[in-house]
Amino acid sequence: MLFSCKNDLTVIQSLSITDSIPDETAYDIELMYSDSGKVKAFLKSPSMIRQGAEDPVVEFPDGFKVIFYDSIDRPESEITARYGIMYEAEKKMEAKNNVVVRNIDKQEMLETEHLIWDRKSGIIYSDVFIKITKPDQVIFGDGLRSDQNFESYEIKNPTGELSIYPDDEEKK
Repeated sequence: MLFSCKNDLTVIQSLSITDSIPDETAYDIELMYSDSGKVKAFLKSPSMIRQGAEDPVVEFPDGFKVIFYDSIDRPESEITARYGIMYEAEKKMEAKNNVVVRNIDKQEMLETEHLIWDRKSGIIYSDVFIKITKPDQVIFGDGLRSDQNFESYEIKNPTGELSIYPDDEEKK
């Protein structure tokens, strides 16, 4: 009986490739973002996966909630989604699947399927269908750009029943 063995270089090289095992995995996390000792945002998620040492990516596969605070530590707005991914080097977070943004003071709500939060510039934006619900009207659009507190926003191709006032005197 004779046996023979052959080494295939591609098979050997494929064995040395490391699997994409996460660098960190955490459950029931709470992260606080602050600037000069003031809380700016609070993030909560059932799970978090962090990968990459030089260009870290943090994934929230089971969803997340971010609460933004004003200068006197009152909740101003919040973002929730069923999935999120944060690109640390770019200081951007992408939210997908049932994304909801609420402005607590104005009682306005934004609903979309994809939203990007640029932490560096303090804006949120989307290029997909959006729905904004206000206490007295509903507005639809093909995207939006807003400050992260959802105070001031610009809607792309707005539709719905809109109240338009040419000047301040007609608002009264």
